[in-house]
Amino acid sequence: MTTDMAPPLLRQRGSNHVGMRQFNERVVLQAIRQNGSLSKADLARLTGLTAQTIGLITTRLDDDGLLIRHDPVRGRIGQPSVPLALNPDGAFSIGIKIGRRNTDWLLVDFTGRVRQRKTLGYAFPDAAVLLPALGEQMRDLQNGLGALAPRLVGVGIAAPLQIGGWHKMLGLSDAQSDTWNQIDLKAEVQRMTGLPVSFAKDTSAACVAELVAGRGRDLKSFLYLFVDTFVGGGLVINSHLHGGLHGNAGAVASLPLAVASSAGVQPEQLIHQASLWELEQRFNAQGLDATAAYDERALQPPYEKETAAWLQPAANALAYAIVSGTAFLDLDAIVLDGSFCRPLLQRLIERTREALAGYSWEGLFPATLATGSIGSDARALGGAWLPLHANFAPDRDLFLKAGC
Repeated sequence: MTTDMAPPLLRQRGSNHVGMRQFNERVVLQAIRQNGSLSKADLARLTGLTAQTIGLITTRLDDDGLLIRHDPVRGRIGQPSVPLALNPDGAFSIGIKIGRRNTDWLLVDFTGRVRQRKTLGYAFPDAAVLLPALGEQMRDLQNGLGALAPRLVGVGIAAPLQIGGWHKMLGLSDAQSDTWNQIDLKAEVQRMTGLPVSFAKDTSAACVAELVAGRGRDLKSFLYLFVDTFVGGGLVINSHLHGGLHGNAGAVASLPLAVASSAGVQPEQLIHQASLWELEQRFNAQGLDATAAYDERALQPPYEKETAAWLQPAANALAYAIVSGTAFLDLDAIVLDGSFCRPLLQRLIERTREALAGYSWEGLFPATLATGSIGSDARALGGAWLPLHANFAPDRDLFLKAGC
């Protein structure tokens, strides 16, 4: 297929002054995204737009290559209805998760499905190696789209706000830490591509994925906790991701687990109890492969004994964070997820529920503890949603749900 046959570039969406026509188009796309497929009559009913307006909008979106038409549904009174759905090839984005143990690249289509993935593992990211790899893998994903490459609308980066943070805990030098703390990741990636680039804290990006494609569909306000090499979180209030003054809302890793003493002894932070880093250290002490913390081996001999020893302190610390968060925020739920295997997540949630029962809830309304649904892809997938939102969501604030 030659480049002459490539689909036309998508119309620009997301300007500072979104016109009513463009807003209505986005409302229609959001309604279809929420429901999977809808007839024009259903769209008119859900959006409050007239049948004539829906007809004009869906024709434009069809011409843009953003919709597909399913087979007519027959057997009802009147003309057969034609369900409309999002065209998976209508738009693409790249999500990049930069972590302390690996970097993931995801190519995501218009429906949010992962079409390609790439991973680079390491003990700790070396900027001199990782930065060139970021550009190389992005170009490879873009080139792999072929004639559909013009439909790639942007890149979303999910990374810790301070990759060089807690460097002494990680056994890194001051120089290694300073190198990352002086790098503007968004600017570095922007220099590698002509596409728009978005950035979010890694656990906030994971929270975005849960908000759009997971439990967030049913919850208006929740605290999101994500257990990875370090533990982190995100905060959703009234169906919006709340970033805070510095984009650091939900930074539970730094939560102190006790009251500071008058002798100047600093209490441990949550990161020292509820992170997979601690499980890695237990495995290392027994001469075991530390990477087993992130897969099913963690629940198999000889790893299972160390995992069991890690579970209770981690659950106790998470329960403390949940009670503290509930006291401040009065939330619908706490959503807990992580980059480990699903059976280990279930065990951690069970232990955390048991630990929560040991607290006095007088004066508080206990929040529901829910299981996250995305897993290890959450950060990169959330990053990929950032440019899709900027181009196609009706609300300029992040991910307002229809009807809220």
